[in-house]
Amino acid sequence: MAATTSIAVSVSMGVLRPILGKLTVLLVDKCKKLKGVRKQLSFLQEELSTMYAFLEKLEPMDELDPLANNWRSHVREMAYDIEDAIDDFTCQLGSEDGPKEGFLKKTSRRLKALRARHPIASQISELRARVLEANERHRRYEHDNFIPTSDQGMRSRLHDCTTSTSTSVDPRLSALYNEATSLVGIENPKEELISMLMDERREKLRVVSIVGLGGLGKTTLARKVYDEVGEQFNCKVFLSVSQTPDISRLLHALLSQLGLPPPSCARELTDLIDYLREYLLTKRYLIVVDDLWDVSAWNIIRCVFPENGKPSRVIVTTRQRDVAVSCSSDDQGVHSMRPLNDQDSRKLFNNRIFGPDSEDACPPQFTDVSCEILKKCRGLPLAIITVASILACQRTRLKEEWEHIKDCLAAQEPTNTTLNDMMHILGLSYKFLPHRLQACFLYLGTYPEDFDIRKDDLVGKWVAEGFVSGSVSRDAWHVAEGYLNELVNRSMIVQRVSRTYGYNGPETATYYKVHDMMLEMILKKCRENNFARLTHYQQETMVDLQVKVRRLAVHISDANLKDDTELDVIIGRHLSQVRSLSLFGASCVPPLSELRFLRMLSLLLGFPRHENRVDLTCVSQLSLLRYLKVTCRGSPDIEVVLPSRIRSMQRLETLEIHGHRIGSIPTDIVELPCLSHLKIISVDTFKMLPDGICKVKSLRILREFRLPADSSHHIIEGLGELTNLAELSLYCHADEQLLGPCIPMTATWMAAWSSSLNKLSNLRMLRVESFPFSCCADALSSWVSPPFPFLEQLHVQGWTFSTVPRWIGGLHNLQSLEFGVKEVSNFRICGMLPNLIELDLRIEGDVPAEGIVISGSTGFKLLELFDLRTRSTSEVAFEAGAMPNLRQLGLIFDQKESDKATVPVGLEHLGRLRIIRIIGVLVGAFTDTRDRFDAFIGMFRKAVKGLPSQPKFYSSYDYQTFSYQE
Repeated sequence: MAATTSIAVSVSMGVLRPILGKLTVLLVDKCKKLKGVRKQLSFLQEELSTMYAFLEKLEPMDELDPLANNWRSHVREMAYDIEDAIDDFTCQLGSEDGPKEGFLKKTSRRLKALRARHPIASQISELRARVLEANERHRRYEHDNFIPTSDQGMRSRLHDCTTSTSTSVDPRLSALYNEATSLVGIENPKEELISMLMDERREKLRVVSIVGLGGLGKTTLARKVYDEVGEQFNCKVFLSVSQTPDISRLLHALLSQLGLPPPSCARELTDLIDYLREYLLTKRYLIVVDDLWDVSAWNIIRCVFPENGKPSRVIVTTRQRDVAVSCSSDDQGVHSMRPLNDQDSRKLFNNRIFGPDSEDACPPQFTDVSCEILKKCRGLPLAIITVASILACQRTRLKEEWEHIKDCLAAQEPTNTTLNDMMHILGLSYKFLPHRLQACFLYLGTYPEDFDIRKDDLVGKWVAEGFVSGSVSRDAWHVAEGYLNELVNRSMIVQRVSRTYGYNGPETATYYKVHDMMLEMILKKCRENNFARLTHYQQETMVDLQVKVRRLAVHISDANLKDDTELDVIIGRHLSQVRSLSLFGASCVPPLSELRFLRMLSLLLGFPRHENRVDLTCVSQLSLLRYLKVTCRGSPDIEVVLPSRIRSMQRLETLEIHGHRIGSIPTDIVELPCLSHLKIISVDTFKMLPDGICKVKSLRILREFRLPADSSHHIIEGLGELTNLAELSLYCHADEQLLGPCIPMTATWMAAWSSSLNKLSNLRMLRVESFPFSCCADALSSWVSPPFPFLEQLHVQGWTFSTVPRWIGGLHNLQSLEFGVKEVSNFRICGMLPNLIELDLRIEGDVPAEGIVISGSTGFKLLELFDLRTRSTSEVAFEAGAMPNLRQLGLIFDQKESDKATVPVGLEHLGRLRIIRIIGVLVGAFTDTRDRFDAFIGMFRKAVKGLPSQPKFYSSYDYQTFSYQE
C-alpha cells in the first residue's frame, strides 16, 4: 500500500488544483449577479481549499491509513464531478470575451444564463451535500492516526530532488542503452545465438527462440544479434507482437518495414499473408518476432514465412517456455536467458550512476549498501537499471539516501518470487518520482503495449489534460518536453530516434516506448486510482467500465470487435462522464454527442465497415474539447468530413487530421483563441492556408498547408504576426493538383515572404517546398543574422540559393538541413554547424574543377547522413578524418553522366559508414542510358565490397525510401 498512496494523493491534488482556479473565475466574473449560486460556490471553494491543503500535507507521506485512502478516493471522484458541473455551467453561460454583442444577442445570452441557474443550483446543492458528508466522515477519526511519523524528511528530499525548469536528456543514456545493456554480460549469449543462427549446415529456414523472465534482456539480445548479422540477409524486420496482438496491424507493420505498399485488393488476412509470402519467396530473410505470448498467434504469423530453400532465419522472444519450444525448428533451437553474474551486475549498476566504464567508481562508503541493493535485483538488467536510475537522479550522494532505497527494496516478504520482486522494484521507481511527473507517467497507460509513442502526440495530450502548466518564461509545451526528458533520464521510458530518407528528403521522428513490465505496473496503478482504463474490448474487461471511468483507451482489433454497435452501446450507456477517450483500431466514430465532458479525443481508425466516410461533424458540440486528433488508415476513398463551423469549440488547442481525403476546413477555424497546434495532412491534396490565419496568435505548430504563388499579400504578411510559431511547414505549389500552368514566385511575393519569416524568431522547424523547382531563394540570403536562433530543422525543397547563405552558419542548434545552391564555394559554412546530423545538399550549377573535397578540417563532426544531389558521383572526395560519424551516404546524379562517373575518392576514410545509396535520375526511357547506369552500379558495388566498414549498398532509378532506427 505504501507504494501507491502518495502517488494517488498527488493525482488527487492534480484534480483539485484547476477547480479552485475555475471557482475563483466564476465568483469574480461569471456569477456576480447570480446570488444563490454564488453563495453555494463560495462554500465549495472554501471547503475544497481546505481539502487541498490537507492533501498537500499528506503528499510526502510513505504510508496512510486505509481510511485515509478511502477519504482521498471520495475527494478525487467528487472533484471530477465538481469540475464537470462548473465547465457545463460555464458553457451554458457563454463567453463575454468575444466581439461586441448587439442588444438581442446580449439579451438572449442573459436569458440563457437565467435558465441555467436553476439546474446548476440544484446540482451544486447535491455536490455541497457530498462535501459535507466527506468532511463528516473525515471527522470520525483523528488525522494523526493515519499520518505516519516515519522519515518524512528523507521522503520529501527524494521526491523533490529534481526541480529544474529545463531538462535535457542525460548524455550518459546513449552509452547506457548502446553499450551497457548491450555489452554487459551479453557477449557470450550473443555469440551462442549467432552460432545457432548461422550454422552453415542448415540451408533451410530455421526458427530460434529466446526464452526468459521479463527484464532479463531478451529484446536487447535479439536486437544486438539482428544488428550484427542482418546485413547478410536480403531483407530484415524487427516485429513487436505484445500480449494481445492485433494480427492485421502486425502484418501491416511487416509490410511497412519491408518497404512494400499495401495490396490494393487485400480485404482478408489471407490476402496479406499471400502477398507477403510471395515477396519473401525469393529472399533470404531475417525476421525477429519479439514478445510472443501464445502459440495461436504464432500459428498465424508463421504462415507468412515461406520455406524457399534459402537459409532464412526467424528469432522469437518469449517469456513462455512452451511457446519457445513450439516455435523452434528443433530441440537445439531454444536459448534460455540467464541473470547477470555479480561482476556484470555491478558493472551495469555503476555505469548507470557514475557514467560509462566506471564499474570500479563506487565510493567505498557505498560498497556494502550497493551489494545489498544488487542482491535484491537478482541479476535482472531491468531491475538494476531501474534502481540505479533512482539513485542517479539524486542531486546529492548521501549514504542515508542509498540506505533508504535499500530498506524500501527489503520491505517485501522473503517468500516473494523473482517476478514479484521485479514489480516491487518498478513500483519504487514510480514512488520516488517528483509529484509533477506522476500523472504524466500514469498517462502512458492509455497507449497499447509496444506502441510507438510520438513526442508531439504525448506532449499535446499532457497539456490538454492539464497535467502541465506554463510560466511567463516557458510555455506549457516546453515544460512538458522537459518532463518527458526527465522520464527518459530516469529510465522509465526509452527514447528512440527514427530517421527516414525518402522522396521528400530526410525526416526525423522521436518516439518513445515503455517496457512491457513497466506498462503492467502503470496499468495496475491506473486501476487502483481510477486514473485511466485500457481495455482490449473483450466482454470480461468491459464489465469493469460500470464504474465512473474518467479516461478510457480502447484497443480494438478485428478479432475482438464483431459489430460497431457494441462500441456505441457501451460508450453511450456507461461512459457519458469520460473526459479522455483514445480509440486504437476502431472502424467507426463513437457517439461523440453523448460525451459532453470530453476534453481529449484521439481516434486511430481502420477500415470503415459500412461506408467510406468518417463523419466528424458532431465534434462541434464538444465545447470542452481541447485536443482532437484523427488518423485514418485504409482505403484512399475514405473521406474525413469536418463540421462546417467550429467556433463553439473555444477551448480547442490541438486539431490534427490525417487522412487520404479531407473535406473542407471550417472557415471560422481562425476564431479559435486557444488553438496552438494545427496540422491537416491530406494525401490527395494540400489544404489552402485559411484566410485570416493571422488572428490565431496562439498558434505554435502550423503544418502541411498550401501557400501558392498567387496568394494575397495580406495572407503572407499575416504569417509574420504568428510570433509563437515553433513549427511551420508550407507547400508553395502553383495549384491544388500540381498540374497545369505553373505561376512562379514574383519578387514582391518573395519580399513579403522574407519579411514574414524574419519575424518568426521562435521557430524550431521550418519546411517549405516550391513547385516548380529551382525557384530562386536569394531573397532570403539578405538576412544579416539568422532570424531563428532556436532552429533545429531547416528544409528548403525546390528553392535554390546562388550560394550558401552566411546566416546559416549562425544556426548553432541546427540538426537537419536541406537546401539547394548553384555554386558551393563557401560549403565550409555547413561543416562548422556544431550540431548538424543530417545534410541534404542539391547542387544546380557547376562544381569547381577540383570537386567538393571534404577533409577533417571541413567540420561535420556529428554528421550521420549526407545526401548529395549533383551531376556526377565524381564530384565529391573524402580525405582522412572526413565526416567521422557518417552512417549513410546518398549520391543522386544524372544518369546521362553514367559513362563518366567514377566511385568517389576516399570512401575508405568513412569508417562508420553503414549504408550507401546511389540513385540515378532517369532522363527518358532510353535503353543505352539504363545499360550505362547498370554498368556503373556494378563497378560501384564491387568497390563497396572492399570497404573496411562493409556498408550495405542500394541503387535505384528513382528515389526510394530507406530507414533505420537507433
